[in-house]
Amino acid sequence: MRHLFLLSIITLLFSCKESQRVNSNELIVAGLQEPVEIIRDEWGINHIYAKNQHDLFFAQGYAAATDRLFQFEIWRRQATGTVAEILGERELKRDIGTRLFKFRGDMTAEMNHYHDEGVEIITAYTDGVNAYIEEILKTPEQLPIEFKILDLKPQKWTPEVVISRHQGLLGNIGDELTIGRAVAKLGPEKTKDLFWLHPKEPDLNIDPKINANLLSDNILELYDAYRQTVKFKKEDNVSEYKNIDLEEEVLSVIEDKNDSLSIGSNNWVVKGELMADGNTYMANDPHRTIAVPSLRYMVHLVAPGWNVIGGGEPEIPGISIGHNEYGSWGLTVFRTDGEDLYVYELNPENHTQYKHNGAWVNMTQISETIKIKGKEDYLAQLNYTVHGPVTRIDKENNVAYAVRCAWLEPGGSPYLASLRMDQAKTWEEFREACNYSHIPGENMIWADKAGNIGWQAVGIAPIRGNFSGLVPVPGDGRYEWDGYLPIIEKPNDYNPAKGYLATANQNVTPENYTRWDAIGFSWSDPYRGNRVDEILSNRTKKLTMEDMKALQTDYLSIPARILVPMLKEYDFSDKAAEAKTKLNDWDYRLETSSVPAAIYVAWENQIKNMANYRFIPKEAKGIIKTLQMKRIMDWITKPDSHFGANPILGRDKFLKDAFIKAVSELETNLGSDMSQWHYGQAKNKHTYMEHALSHAVNDVTRSKLELGPLPRGGNAYTTGSTGGNLRQSSGASFRMIVNTGDWDAAIGTNGPGQSGNPDSPFYNNLFEPWAKDKYFPVYYSRNKIDSVAVGAKILRPLEW
Repeated sequence: MRHLFLLSIITLLFSCKESQRVNSNELIVAGLQEPVEIIRDEWGINHIYAKNQHDLFFAQGYAAATDRLFQFEIWRRQATGTVAEILGERELKRDIGTRLFKFRGDMTAEMNHYHDEGVEIITAYTDGVNAYIEEILKTPEQLPIEFKILDLKPQKWTPEVVISRHQGLLGNIGDELTIGRAVAKLGPEKTKDLFWLHPKEPDLNIDPKINANLLSDNILELYDAYRQTVKFKKEDNVSEYKNIDLEEEVLSVIEDKNDSLSIGSNNWVVKGELMADGNTYMANDPHRTIAVPSLRYMVHLVAPGWNVIGGGEPEIPGISIGHNEYGSWGLTVFRTDGEDLYVYELNPENHTQYKHNGAWVNMTQISETIKIKGKEDYLAQLNYTVHGPVTRIDKENNVAYAVRCAWLEPGGSPYLASLRMDQAKTWEEFREACNYSHIPGENMIWADKAGNIGWQAVGIAPIRGNFSGLVPVPGDGRYEWDGYLPIIEKPNDYNPAKGYLATANQNVTPENYTRWDAIGFSWSDPYRGNRVDEILSNRTKKLTMEDMKALQTDYLSIPARILVPMLKEYDFSDKAAEAKTKLNDWDYRLETSSVPAAIYVAWENQIKNMANYRFIPKEAKGIIKTLQMKRIMDWITKPDSHFGANPILGRDKFLKDAFIKAVSELETNLGSDMSQWHYGQAKNKHTYMEHALSHAVNDVTRSKLELGPLPRGGNAYTTGSTGGNLRQSSGASFRMIVNTGDWDAAIGTNGPGQSGNPDSPFYNNLFEPWAKDKYFPVYYSRNKIDSVAVGAKILRPLEW
């Protein structure tokens, strides 16, 4: 019965709106060359079978747009700088920033960077998107509810939308300005003390030619506006859907602003000699924003030369994490500094001229007309130096600022170079494909059915011969990049003796590496990576798929294992004394329903809050928002003058005070009954997914859009990462584990579902299983796929 119900819904999802219907499961779609079959399994994955490459990617675009049409339209507007056209003047700066940072190179070279036939693939993909848009606009009453709420209609795509960089993990320009501002207030040594910068010692001195006091200006306003999530207000809605009670706006996703370096990913590959079944395994769980719809979209692409399944961002053709019939691959961020802030002296007589190499140089200028809802069109003047887009011109001080972006080179569209990886047959072919992966900086891992494993760091990496890239520099010609490091020369490994390779955004650069002029200084905390290494290296038996699942969802906290034993030396009274006893014999796992987990996390959060208050100097408050956990832990485990004249006593008082505050806060929030202080509840750690329009619509509509709350375990420092806040906003919604000896044994998660349409059964069908750390099979063979199929469509060309 479940399959019959889903089949009826799928028929609606793939219903013929403007296309001519042939029969109940066939559609005529203009733009195809030959028929394409799309099988949908019960978890919502589309398995696309095409007879040629063009039709394969046409159908991928068509199917993805069917599932994610509103997400596609907002993406398109962000990518093209046309958000103000629907949301008004408040989005003008975003649109200016988008156009300022637009890729303006040769589109043919750009598309063919990602694949030798990139023009055909990307154009076919957008043609498929547009075919669905043409279809749905013939029956606009069938548009997803978001379009009705906003009185909006989707518009056509071009390849420029696909290659946009607006949503990528791009670089460190915000951190660079933060460090520069901190140096201006504190000096380089004190600033260095507050940041966990390694493995080499960076130069944080600001060139005396720069007036460091001016760094407090809003230098990156246009860049920041371009990168922000879209916000909606109730006045954006038609009256039928308006929220008449709430005034506030809401982010389209809830961002975790607390600790950006705690957001990351895990991946590992394990050789067959360590596995019970003798096969190599690949496991990957990228950690990004938790949102509805899911950031990732899963699909299976089959055509001559293609048989690849896995996940990627829905607006991008191909698969960025998954496997083909030869091998499997995954990714985590390898932090790569691809941005620099340049400061220019301006000609007092002409503020569009800047000094470079001893001469006044004219800025390049481009004019763009921006449409604004309810207002006259705005003519934006965009300025560029030899280094890149100008974000601020300070006429009063004769200074300008520009951002040099490695990602504005050809090939800077995030994840799109995965198209080459999708067809790799060997480690050598996969590594060659890695040469084209410019953005983001990543740890790419590979495991194949022949038993090989490999790791290659990727990402376009500027070579800086005479500066660190961590503070702004003059744009006068003395601080230039010496080209880019060939990607193949970034850190890598192949079939190591230990039998596995693992990364988790921590520094994994070997000590004997030599190209430090292209390696950065900022890395994630090491705790997730250390835990993975701990499990994979300390084996008492051979590993299984169950072990891989347990590690991806492992909630053991290494910081807890360090901190909790310190409590044994401290005396408490009243509620704090009772809370301390709850931690006796605790296994340091942040599981749902665990009272010790709740007590510990409240304590850890207080430690961080008190450290930020105590150790960030007054002059830097508001500049440095938070200290990295590893830095705080170093001070705690090896107390020094940060804790006063008697470091050990000072440290002990600090930890005791934090514990007492944590217990008091728990009592206030959860009541006096300590048995109710469990982790994983609506008032404590949980997941609750708000839709982009949640706060702007009435309660009836809102109930259709939102999901949760459901309990969650873990935190930002556990391998099963669930972010640093109590309402999870980051972590792994998408996971894959692949057994290269049995492709049908692959498993995955993708909460809350494949579809972004609230009326679809695939909008939230994966939400509860994901929240409970349950996996579903990711079938690859046709017979397995047919056994779980709930819908099938044949797309036929117009002239068939």
